[in-house]
Amino acid sequence: MLEISSIVTEYKGHALSVLKECELQAFDGVVCVGGDGSISEVAHALLLKAQMDAGKETDYILTPVRAPVPLGIIPAGSTNVLAYTLHGVKHTVTAALHVIMGHIQPVDICTFSSPSKLLRFGFSAMFGFGARTLAVAEKHRWMPPNQRKDFAVIRTLASLKPEECELSFLPLNNPQQCFQENDRMKKDRIKKSDSKDQWHKIEGHFLNVSIMAIPCLCAMAPRGLAPNTRLNNGSLALIVVRNTSRADFIKHLKRYASVKNQFNFPFVETYTAQEVKIQPILKSGYETEDHMPEEGNYPWNIDGDLMEGALEVHVRVHPQLINLYGVSVDDLDDSKATCGCL
Repeated sequence: MLEISSIVTEYKGHALSVLKECELQAFDGVVCVGGDGSISEVAHALLLKAQMDAGKETDYILTPVRAPVPLGIIPAGSTNVLAYTLHGVKHTVTAALHVIMGHIQPVDICTFSSPSKLLRFGFSAMFGFGARTLAVAEKHRWMPPNQRKDFAVIRTLASLKPEECELSFLPLNNPQQCFQENDRMKKDRIKKSDSKDQWHKIEGHFLNVSIMAIPCLCAMAPRGLAPNTRLNNGSLALIVVRNTSRADFIKHLKRYASVKNQFNFPFVETYTAQEVKIQPILKSGYETEDHMPEEGNYPWNIDGDLMEGALEVHVRVHPQLINLYGVSVDDLDDSKATCGCL
């Protein structure tokens, strides 16, 4: 007989506190009805609980164990990136049917860590414009969601400033094959370290940095925020937007809603990586109402959830670490193609 236990969360972190005390072996799966932030919190909680049950240290995790039960996503947010990426649509009935039918899709997920502490698990992150916009939106939660989102974008664009950072990444496989450059000059700005792991370093002023383990589809970006990665290919899409004019940056943002290549700009660089480190360079005299960096307190946008990160953040991708109820959009496309040939 099917038994269902339901909990209505009442505050941020409620799902985490509940699942940390839950005996997950007694359940076949966990289903979350909510937006990207809520779903990301539940995924983080499932994986953190898995480490605890395995007797692993949870302050700093190099090789995490897999989540013991699959996670179902019923979209009920404003953007629903995770549901859209997993199902191809943000339709609640479609999502529920995948749970009922028991369709399982292994998915990559990342750990976000400071030099000495695990900050959280997550599927995607933005530093710079994407995080500053979310930080502004969080200060105006009294607004309706769509109005709040538009206001935050306009407000952040009005005070657009780059972040000066040192960015290092470990390319996936052959580093010479993972670059997707617009011109040869960009390679000259990458400094190889002396490490045997062939880490690459980029220094400069960046308007936005995206680190994504999944394509991140949504209505505003039908091709995805990171169309060059997949749900479970063990890679990170690293997208770096260097300092440019406000007008050019807006052109780049508008491209996400079209079928044109949003990366085809001289100030945008994309890489395929397995690890990324970001260390902002703190400068005095760089403060406005919406840009007030304090040491160890830079905002990050993790799956639509605001995280005040440490001064240095290390991101690692962990292949197929969690199972989600659903199927790959690529599989759906292949199925349609096959049916069309019959």
